[in-house]
Amino acid sequence: MSVFEPIFEALERSGVRYVTVGGVAVVLHGYARLTADVDLVVDLSPEEARKAVEALTSIGLRPTAPVDPADFADPAKREEWVAHRHMKVFSLRDPNAPLRQVDLFVEEPAPFEDLWERSVAVPLGNTIARLASIEDLIRIKRDAGRPLDLEDARALEEIRKNRESGDG
Repeated sequence: MSVFEPIFEALERSGVRYVTVGGVAVVLHGYARLTADVDLVVDLSPEEARKAVEALTSIGLRPTAPVDPADFADPAKREEWVAHRHMKVFSLRDPNAPLRQVDLFVEEPAPFEDLWERSVAVPLGNTIARLASIEDLIRIKRDAGRPLDLEDARALEEIRKNRESGDG
């Protein structure tokens, strides 16, 4: 996870309201699998979205699409991206470390405040990572419906069951 630690350090340092929802969240909840990026749901209010993009670009991440990263903070721009580019996530990548990529959801896969309230903070190196709760992550993964997402949901259900029974 060390390749992703600078991402979480930047977000935490900037006070960004975010919740990790993708493969990194699945791994940090206890299911070992490969993942290539960090999937985040951020508070999409203009000020919070601006803070998120500024934090990420401050560590060298750049949009993979030919757009101004500041446009992510503009709700009208995000709506345009969804309508005309069929964009689900706004991707930023570090040109000097191609494995370091972040995908910001341009629309919330679940209400942000609900995700935020139920999220958990887990230690990651010298910082923390804020993860969607197992229940929210299972729901998001099921809604996505892709084979890997459904496999993640099954693994998370097993982790939840083991924790509830005191086995994990």
